[in-house]
Amino acid sequence: MIELLYTVSTLVFVVAGLTMVGMAMRAYVQTSRRAMLHLSVGFSLAVAGAAATMISAFVNDFTGVKSLLLVNSGLTTFGYLFVMYSLVTYE
Repeated sequence: MIELLYTVSTLVFVVAGLTMVGMAMRAYVQTSRRAMLHLSVGFSLAVAGAAATMISAFVNDFTGVKSLLLVNSGLTTFGYLFVMYSLVTYE
């Protein structure tokens, strides 16, 4: 049951994140503001971390949890750094 809940919540996060990536890319195309490009990269990294962690967890039968969490936290952190940078550099 917990695996199903984990899968559903991760898939919701991935869909929402990819929606934000699409919206940021559309804003970049319309406005040519580099901040929107950085925003899309940030959300892409966060989504990649969640998706890679979920896939790896099921492939490895949830062994190596510490390394899975490290990858997830690392990609999410770098993603949020890009999001913060996009907010700081937005003019």
